[in-house]
Amino acid sequence: MIRTDITAATHIAQKILAFRPSALRPFVIGLPTGSTPVGTYNHLIQLHKTKKLSFEHIYTFNMDEYVGLGKGQPESFYETMRELLFKHIDIPEQNINILNGKASSFVEECSRYERKIRSLGGIHLFVGGVGVNGHLAFNEPGEPGTSFDSRTRRVALSQVTIKANARFFSDNEAQVPRKALTVGLATIMEAKEIMLLAAGLQKAPVIKKIIEEQPSDLVPASIVKKHQKSLLVCDLDAASLVRKSIGHDSIDND
Repeated sequence: MIRTDITAATHIAQKILAFRPSALRPFVIGLPTGSTPVGTYNHLIQLHKTKKLSFEHIYTFNMDEYVGLGKGQPESFYETMRELLFKHIDIPEQNINILNGKASSFVEECSRYERKIRSLGGIHLFVGGVGVNGHLAFNEPGEPGTSFDSRTRRVALSQVTIKANARFFSDNEAQVPRKALTVGLATIMEAKEIMLLAAGLQKAPVIKKIIEEQPSDLVPASIVKKHQKSLLVCDLDAASLVRKSIGHDSIDND
């Protein structure tokens, strides 16, 4: 897991440094929440603390937010991201973009989000975590609206996702919001590059599907195979079923 985190953080850092962002030419990155990227964020924080990386001219767009939650509420993705990353780096508050789960109009909030991304010239690197059921952001398999041409919108969460996310709500599924705002798959695909993260044995079945099967909206994260520049970073546990099918020596230890 440590090497996977370092691999992902190093890739992000290299992209930012090579871009040489400035006030007039910022680097725009899409970010996930959840447990998978925690180690990656820790390494990015260390790079910042050792003065190897600055976020002064970075704009971030998080993938999603729970409906009904927002600033000041510990379970919100806004506060989670602030604790995991933002308060530890030099990113200006106005450069942080997270969907407002308490907006008066979710339709307008989602449209505003899309417009803001376009106004900055699009996302250079979209980092996403793969859900145990193959969801990417909160684009759930089999849910109405989940298609390869989907845009930022309000969605219903699957029972699989609710169960998986109960760990962030005192292991109480009843406390997990049933709806969320999420970027769409088409929104993600417009990024210049996509990097997916996956860790743990529970992700192994879906990683096998993503790698070995044709892209399908029944496995939303598989859409990245259609992108001209995508990268999958996973640990050996997540890749374990693929390793069995193609041979142990064919998988990089990162």
